Amino acid sequence: MLDAVSSLATSVGPTGSTAIATKIAPAALAAPPTGLTAASFGDVMSEVATKGVQNLKAAEAASIMGMQGKASVQQVVEAVLAAEQSLHTAVAVRDKVVAAYQEISRMAI
Repeated sequence: MLDAVSSLATSVGPTGSTAIATKIAPAALAAPPTGLTAASFGDVMSEVATKGVQNLKAAEAASIMGMQGKASVQQVVEAVLAAEQSLHTAVAVRDKVVAAYQEISRMAI
């Protein structure tokens, strides 16, 4: 890794970035990463919402287990903090969606 960085650094000199462009294969730049699939915005938002609901349910279950003495205080606090973070994320996304809707509704047709 360090050898690659140092060879890259030595190729950038008086010639600029043209030496770097000749060392990088154009096919490597154009090829999509393997193993990744394209996800739509709706799919991503659905996944985030599902994980948020799961965090809230886990926090509720951890709280009940904590009251029953089956979970430690640390486990309860961690679950509640994860749920709180999910809630803050959901509120922030909601605020952005409402702001975007309001801006679109103000546009002249």
